[in-house]
Amino acid sequence: MKGRHRSRRALPMWLTVALIALLGIWSLRGVGSVPRGPEAVLAPSKALPKDLAAQVAGHTLAADPTRRGAYLALAGNCAGCHTARGGQPYAGGRKIETPFGLVYTSNLTPDTQTGLGRWSADDFWRALHEGRSRDGRALNPAFPYTSYTRVNRQDSDALFAWLRELPAVQQANQPAALTFPWNLPGLIEVWRWFYFRAEAFTPDPSRDAQWNRGAYLVQGLGHCGECHTARNALGGLTGIPLGGANLMPQGWHAPSLRSRGAGSVEVWTPQQAVEWLQSGLNQSAVATGPMARVVMDSLQHLDRDDLLAMQSYLRTLEPSAAGARAAKSEAIDPGYLTLGGQLYKKHCAECHGEGGEGAPPHYPALVGNRTVTQGSSINLIRAVLHGGFAPATRGNPRPYGMPPFGPLLNDREAGALMSYLRTAWGHQASPIEPRAVNALRSVPID
Repeated sequence: MKGRHRSRRALPMWLTVALIALLGIWSLRGVGSVPRGPEAVLAPSKALPKDLAAQVAGHTLAADPTRRGAYLALAGNCAGCHTARGGQPYAGGRKIETPFGLVYTSNLTPDTQTGLGRWSADDFWRALHEGRSRDGRALNPAFPYTSYTRVNRQDSDALFAWLRELPAVQQANQPAALTFPWNLPGLIEVWRWFYFRAEAFTPDPSRDAQWNRGAYLVQGLGHCGECHTARNALGGLTGIPLGGANLMPQGWHAPSLRSRGAGSVEVWTPQQAVEWLQSGLNQSAVATGPMARVVMDSLQHLDRDDLLAMQSYLRTLEPSAAGARAAKSEAIDPGYLTLGGQLYKKHCAECHGEGGEGAPPHYPALVGNRTVTQGSSINLIRAVLHGGFAPATRGNPRPYGMPPFGPLLNDREAGALMSYLRTAWGHQASPIEPRAVNALRSVPID
């Protein structure tokens, strides 16, 4: 063991960084034809009417910066990450698994020893806009400053003013436990050189204030692209902005927000969109998985105008093939589908109906359901194996849940059931093999 340890340390850091840099250059091939990230959705505009800038700048329901800051903290879902399970609000310590190791969120309370007590508004702005700590150290991009860089100074100051009003909690920040070579000093600076540019959000004068407000929330404080945009092997946001992405190692799929498919917030009526974003369900869909937590901790607290603004922006994005249905790629064993149909009648039909019509809103229809038919089958497998649970919200305080069927069905049975769902009632999605079920069976539930 000692010999191996010495051999690893003998590798010069400059050589490791150079290798990572070369890998980064390789991964950026074709970057001219693929937008870098959510910022590519909006082209910078040269002329900016002052009245439009004022309307987009901050939440108009609260002129007082502290009150507005409390609202902005909800819009950014700050507590969702910066509160450990069973811990004090905003005191940090929550463990986040990434493909590069473990990251622990920081203490945002005004404690002078372990929190933001010695920070200034300028320090906080630098963290959001430039991704640097009070001492100038580059922050780990698990803190989504790749999106927060678009938050304007007015909202940054309001958010900081509210954080200063929180009860101070003394809880030391826990250092990240990154795997080699990501734990090497200075490597984040190399990553930033490739994948981060500090920039300001610029409203589009050809769009109205509602659209620009939605773009500002989605691209900036809402940081939707951090989950809904695909990353490359180095964690850079290089996929089609908001085009959908697999969330690993959590084992979920964040669907495309450009899909234009059934069950998508961007194609619903305004009333349907607000209902789903505020309560976690409507007549067409139920929020589960990580999105259920976002609805519970963040979106349900936003006012109707902001939710409508977000949908106004999303529904104008050009459709992406990423959210399309997965086409059948080969002939399916009839016996496999017959088994799936039998299992559906035994376990599912009582709630979801013989024809998959469901009993909305609590028992969603499976006909045309995006989770059932989309290209990625990850969320469907997770729901069948581990159950589906809507968030508890003011609009749905006692949510119904679907029990997990993983303990009842083996891999072949679960695969057959889901393959039946993806091919029944006119669906044209590809089947799910038992090995795909097995790969997600042991993924822990957060």
